[in-house]
Amino acid sequence: MSDVTALKELVKKYKALKQEISKVIIGQNEAVEHILLSILSGGHSLLIGVPGLAKTLIVHTIAESLGLDFKRIQFTPDLMPSDILGSEILDETTHFKFIKGPIFSNIILADEINRTPPKTQAALLEAMQERTVTVAGHHYELSKPFFVLATQNPIEQEGTYPLPEAQLDRFMFSINLEYPSFNEEVAVVKSTTNDEKPVINALLSSEEINNFQHLIRRIPVADNVIEYAVKLVSKTRPNSENAPEIVSNYIDWGAGPRASQNLILGAKANAAVHGKYSPDIEDVQAVAYSILKHRIVKNYKAEAEGISEKQIIESLF
Repeated sequence: MSDVTALKELVKKYKALKQEISKVIIGQNEAVEHILLSILSGGHSLLIGVPGLAKTLIVHTIAESLGLDFKRIQFTPDLMPSDILGSEILDETTHFKFIKGPIFSNIILADEINRTPPKTQAALLEAMQERTVTVAGHHYELSKPFFVLATQNPIEQEGTYPLPEAQLDRFMFSINLEYPSFNEEVAVVKSTTNDEKPVINALLSSEEINNFQHLIRRIPVADNVIEYAVKLVSKTRPNSENAPEIVSNYIDWGAGPRASQNLILGAKANAAVHGKYSPDIEDVQAVAYSILKHRIVKNYKAEAEGISEKQIIESLF
């Protein structure tokens, strides 16, 4: 199959996926789109929203529609790394046997990831970046495709362990889930208080997802688009010569090179699902907020004056 034919197939599958997901998920279109873009790009996503906004349901529905294995890990203060990765036990033949943990799946929902101590959070780092885990000196390959979709509740911070910048940087997208509109909430209540349960059909296989990921990486990008993405990221760094006044005044720390890589990958995926053979600057801007907002660190002045990440990032365009 040629790349042009494969791209047309991707557009068709993407539309069908969104339609399938909409059987269960009402609204949250941007969140669903960005999760699908991160999956097609081979990245991980952080979902931020108050309780009851269907974070878990979105991830479960997307996993079903993609035909992938799905595991949910509820992060708690007493969760140990072995609870995620697995552990070795002594079997009846007095040999050590490795029992795989829930990380050995295609899609991992890390529920309330900021409620577990840093030692356990760090157990995800190698898995997210290298797609392997190390237990008792042995390396184990994870299934492909492999995605971590983590959730955070922004209103309850007592007793939580904020993710360090090194771990936040490993998430391609940080996605805010907003309250539904009035009409969307009416539709949610109608659809969830009856006795009917929609059937979600699996529209893709693991092999197709892997092929689409390789296809997206093969999409050519013009030099001016790459330069725009790199310049956009450099503008978030207060000490950069490109930094505008708003960044110098309100940002302590800017985004690193991984943000530039993710901007181009995200732009490629955004272009591909809309049937374009190469991304343009608009595709970079379409994914910029969700890729940059968790990679910039605001200072106290920004907090005191109520300056949001969105205001800062949009001013860079």
